[in-house]
Amino acid sequence: MDEQDRVQWPVIGQQPQGSPKSPSGLKWYLVLIAGLFLIACFVFSTYYLTHDDTRGVTVVRLEGAMVTGEVSDGDSIGSEVVGRELRAAADDPMVEAIVLRVDSPGGTPAAAQEIIGDLEYAKTKKPVVVSMGDMGTSAAYYVSAHADRIYANPDTFTAGVGVIWKFSDISRWMSNEGYNVSVIKSGSKKDMGSTSRPLSSDEELYAQKIVSDSFETFISDVTSQRKIDRSSIDDGRVIRGADAIKINVIDELGNLHDAIEGAKKMAKSRS
Repeated sequence: MDEQDRVQWPVIGQQPQGSPKSPSGLKWYLVLIAGLFLIACFVFSTYYLTHDDTRGVTVVRLEGAMVTGEVSDGDSIGSEVVGRELRAAADDPMVEAIVLRVDSPGGTPAAAQEIIGDLEYAKTKKPVVVSMGDMGTSAAYYVSAHADRIYANPDTFTAGVGVIWKFSDISRWMSNEGYNVSVIKSGSKKDMGSTSRPLSSDEELYAQKIVSDSFETFISDVTSQRKIDRSSIDDGRVIRGADAIKINVIDELGNLHDAIEGAKKMAKSRS
């Protein structure tokens, strides 16, 4: 078998020698790319024409009791979830302003402090406006006070500036039912808060100190962010939006769409 008669494996994609290269493949490829580009332009323009009210504004939702971590189940919202969304919106060049939609009774001080850190980061990039729904109280107000502006409805419950720590004692019931609990501990306060016994007087003083110190951090931070007379909120009561605006707890009465419009105006004034 001479050189010309040898069997050869075809090379994938290789044009047969001597045959002209067809431009049809390249032509259809370019047509496909052009079509995809036109579709993308159509979708992009349609979205912007039909979402004129939210153009350039991202809404981040803080709904449910605040806890630290990666939680979002309708009842609770994690600080990492809210914080990540705030930072993503802050770093997005297509976003001009952020509206934080708050509908929360509060939560843990640590969760609020984590979200505040991310909110402050966002504020260095663009305006952050809070829109309160049914409620924005306690730790949720702690967070909201750091926004550039707060909107609420006339009957939104807000403020509720305070700290609470509850203890339960079922030792009498346990005694009546014949239950007995033995505790071996390394320190006198190690089982503080156990439901099987009441707090000692020393433990009550210690618990009060923790609550008082936490409250001082809370109210001092709020009054440093907003011009609020401390005596008007230090009793921990919730305040209707219609009354809250009178003492500078909120800035404006309005719904989510009002807050979005306000955020857009703030973004334009900064540009």
